[in-house]
Amino acid sequence: MAAGDWYCCLDPELEHLRQRARAAVHQHNTMAPDARGAMAPELRGLLASVADDVFIEAPFHCSYGINISLGPRVYLNAGCTMLDSGRISIGEGSMLGPAVQIYCAEHHKDVPLRSRGIEIARPVVIGKDVWIGGGAIILGGVTIGDGAIVGAGSVVTKDVPAGATVVGSPARILARSDAR
Repeated sequence: MAAGDWYCCLDPELEHLRQRARAAVHQHNTMAPDARGAMAPELRGLLASVADDVFIEAPFHCSYGINISLGPRVYLNAGCTMLDSGRISIGEGSMLGPAVQIYCAEHHKDVPLRSRGIEIARPVVIGKDVWIGGGAIILGGVTIGDGAIVGAGSVVTKDVPAGATVVGSPARILARSDAR
């Protein structure tokens, strides 16, 4: 999975990792906000790397957590879902609106292989100072450049250049800006 090769998502070792993530996510989502603060301790300990000033609203969901890196001043609004079978990196100052979804896994197109749980993971890289509107979906293999804006409800299937604003399904460039 980590190497970017086809793998079986039904592997017992992967299930163990998902169970660990479920426990951390449950703690985060059920703690009182004043006790939880910016992020529940178990979730903070699960993530690959996380700056001190990251804020994750509840509810939040991730598959593994161990593949997620969050830079300084990252903000994830309520309902964000990260299916992090691949690496997810979010740069400094980036903000994700409510219900943003990031899907790294791609299931096999061959029916017999898909039914056996064969999939591949592709990373997602989100640059610095990116704003992703509520309900947007980011697919695996996508890089979103610094200062870009993804409109609410957009489905991002390919790379977004730095400073671009994309909207729609699939997302298309609406505007470009050099102001980053």
